[in-house]
Amino acid sequence: MNRQPWIILSAGDNVAVATAAIEPGTVIANGISVLDKIDPGHKVALTDIPNGTPVVKYGQAIGRTTADVKAGNHVHSQNLHFENDRLAATAAATPEVATAEDKARTFMGYRRADGRAATRNYIGIVASVNCSTTVCRAIAEQANRTILPHYEGIDGFVPIVHDQGCGMSSTGDGMAVLHRTLAGYARHVNFGGVLMIGLGCEVNQLTLYGQSGAGAAKRHFNIQDAGGSRRAVALAMGVLREIAEEVGRARREPISVSEIIIGLQCGGSDGFSGITANPALGAASDILAAAGGTTILSETSEIYGAEHLLRSRAVNDEVAAKLDAKIAWWEKYVAMHGASLDNNPSPGNKRGGLTTILEKSLGAVAKGGRSPLTAVYGYAERVTEHGLVFMDTPGYDPVSATGQVAGGANMIAFTTGRGSCFGCRPAPSIKLSSNSALYNSMEEDMDIDCGTIATGDATISGKGREIFELIVETASGRKTKSEEFGYGDNEFVPWHLGATL
Repeated sequence: MNRQPWIILSAGDNVAVATAAIEPGTVIANGISVLDKIDPGHKVALTDIPNGTPVVKYGQAIGRTTADVKAGNHVHSQNLHFENDRLAATAAATPEVATAEDKARTFMGYRRADGRAATRNYIGIVASVNCSTTVCRAIAEQANRTILPHYEGIDGFVPIVHDQGCGMSSTGDGMAVLHRTLAGYARHVNFGGVLMIGLGCEVNQLTLYGQSGAGAAKRHFNIQDAGGSRRAVALAMGVLREIAEEVGRARREPISVSEIIIGLQCGGSDGFSGITANPALGAASDILAAAGGTTILSETSEIYGAEHLLRSRAVNDEVAAKLDAKIAWWEKYVAMHGASLDNNPSPGNKRGGLTTILEKSLGAVAKGGRSPLTAVYGYAERVTEHGLVFMDTPGYDPVSATGQVAGGANMIAFTTGRGSCFGCRPAPSIKLSSNSALYNSMEEDMDIDCGTIATGDATISGKGREIFELIVETASGRKTKSEEFGYGDNEFVPWHLGATL
């Protein structure tokens, strides 16, 4: 049981992390007397650290001191800044192993006609352009009120709306990313049916998407062709009743856990995230990957400074080179806009104890566990490899999760230390709190408390097993806290690239 109010994460660290508030005068490791008040999640120096010396946490440099730091001092923004030191990657620890029982596990999912496995059975109302957003919302609202009560097997009608689709070039990165993202949602396995709605005169024409697929469950039309907004809603009701007849016949059946594809997210991180929730999710990720499933690590701007640890686990040179290319692109991208990747830690992150992007990244990569890295994908690209894969996305959670879902994630697992509230329909989102204070104050939003790892009441391995079990239950239909509240209609946020014209 770790009842002492601090934890040392690696033998080579020169700071400890407070697991509870530490008052000045408290004696900690090696007989050091604490000189400043240390809040939970924040760092305290274990030795004198001269000005310009690397501060080491997780066995890796997280920046350099900007002043002489005495043993017992609080180490944070006032005396630590970003400097891109990367220590050599040590040999990767052994991943959590899936048992024979894990590999034989099934969940109760929906088997689609094309063979893919779904965890939910929604119908999507997808806007091709911002101009059809209001109509899509009106269609979904009326369908949920008048059609859904007649179909017990349908989870709901989901409006997928956004602020793009016109005022942009028809070529280039911006349109390519938007098209890839919308196409990914239109074919998403958790949508048993989709109705795509355009205005008619936009750049992002419906003709770019074909008929979205064969059969009554995939349809589209333009508002202008329907004769206006109210007529478009009325037309949609007739179309959706036809779609619902087909989608409503789906029934859950046993499907191997190897067909679960889960996006790994973290948001509102704190000093505990890399100690509790992220490594626990990493342990669950390892179990799922070893059982043949797929886990998607993302948020490229939040692995910066720790990418060498991930790179060392690439299955071949090609995968490693793809990861290097993504990092190089981001360095140029932020420089072009006069920014730095160290701008990433938010005020909330810093209040929770995180100081630099290196510290945040070292904790963030822990979500990917210790499994080999099998593939690297661009934003919203369709994920086809199994095991741990990486998708290039921004660190902004809604944008990142949108890319993962577009790529095929049929679930999301989201860690938080400050209390991010999030859902991502059509993919159910599990929320994991990094500290027990957050879980107790926001229990209605959090599915699992990982803060018990910091107190010694749970282990990373044990909590990882608990998360894995919840993943299987959720895939089988158990509602998450975010689903119960109704999150997911407003969190579709495609990455906005390119010029607005």
